[in-house]
Amino acid sequence: MARARHPGAGGAGAAGVLRQEARRRAGAPRHHPRGLVLSRPSPTAPTSAAFRRFWRAGAVSGLGSYVTVFSLQALVVLTLHGTATDVGWLNAARWLPYLVFGLVVGAVVDGRRRLPLMVGTDLAQAGLLLVVPLLWWLGALSLPALLVIVVLTGTAAVVGGAAEMSFLPRLLEPRHLQPAHARIDGTDAAASTAGPALGGVLVNAVGAPLAVLLDSVTYVYSALTLRRIVVDEPVPRTGVTVRGLATEVVEGVRWVYRSSGLATIAVATHAWFVGNAIIGVVLAPYALVTLGLTAFQFGIAGAAGGVGAVVGAVLTTRVGRLLGTGRTIITCHVITTAGVVALVLAGHGGVPALPAVLTGQFLYGLAMGMSNSHEMSYRQLMTPDGLQARTNTTLRSFNRAVAMVVAPLAGMLADSWGITPTLLVAAGVFALVAIGLSLSPFRTVRAPA
Repeated sequence: MARARHPGAGGAGAAGVLRQEARRRAGAPRHHPRGLVLSRPSPTAPTSAAFRRFWRAGAVSGLGSYVTVFSLQALVVLTLHGTATDVGWLNAARWLPYLVFGLVVGAVVDGRRRLPLMVGTDLAQAGLLLVVPLLWWLGALSLPALLVIVVLTGTAAVVGGAAEMSFLPRLLEPRHLQPAHARIDGTDAAASTAGPALGGVLVNAVGAPLAVLLDSVTYVYSALTLRRIVVDEPVPRTGVTVRGLATEVVEGVRWVYRSSGLATIAVATHAWFVGNAIIGVVLAPYALVTLGLTAFQFGIAGAAGGVGAVVGAVLTTRVGRLLGTGRTIITCHVITTAGVVALVLAGHGGVPALPAVLTGQFLYGLAMGMSNSHEMSYRQLMTPDGLQARTNTTLRSFNRAVAMVVAPLAGMLADSWGITPTLLVAAGVFALVAIGLSLSPFRTVRAPA
């Protein structure tokens, strides 16, 4: 199997590697790392009916997911009267399945057809989310019960996410990956705009437990839409043993951190998840308790992040062509740092709380909207088909493991030390990521046009 080398000492070398990998994947049969030749699927353009169904399914279920993320945090704080530490445990429960199952799931998904896995996990998540309002209606909803549901839902999400991220390169030609990711990110950004606002309206109108029902419905829609996609996927592997699976897991980890050229951005992303985990824990109690915002105002603030992400997704391809992949991602980390600083200033020194939170959320979303498509397309262009799922789940597993460990610690730190100092720690983490990448050869990386 031909493997791309590390980005190296200059942008020209890295760009050459990416172009070589794009040409190889566009025109050659794909080889499984253990020697199995996979039939090359018929890639399509982002305007095809198959991609539109893939995109539409993700857009609808994504909207429901943003409503649920908001609703579950509001449920912990307002319905169960929880603290920042409780929100930290909630976030940790979301990421626990990535730590426990992520690496194995990647090896399993790499040997199976990915579309049926996506449909099945959507239906599983739809059923699990129905349990939340049911327990609330029965008067049996508690934080431990909620954490169990979140862990089970997250387990289904691990499998579905591994299949989804590794399915797109089978659906599209390599040259279409970055624009397709930008389109997906733009839609996701729109969902992140509408989701928190809709969540705030629903929480105020019917309560947080019932607001979760919307996400269950969107997962059913997603499953039914994905079932209509017709794509030529390789024949599933048979005769997989536990020993062989373990070997493939190790092979995936080695690929990411040694021979793929992804190690620099992988480590930077792990560090980013430290800061993001802190924000995810402290933002709800900071806005709802410390700053005294209402659930509706907090939802509007989340929507501002979505607006920023929409703007970022619209600009990302043009900015990438101007700055290159590496410098675009670095710029986004600088913007993220500025967004957290704006949150810190809310309610301090005469700075009005709501406008400052809106600004901070907008900048945070802008950075995410601009960076994600470049990170995802760079990763997929550097990775052969037989390692796509393992690459995605290896990175996601370590990213979520970071979040799982940091989330409860961040909650404890915020409860004991204060939320504002904890936010400053997050800003410092984001700044260090930007500095580290700017001092590495990754800054000169350019993806093929």
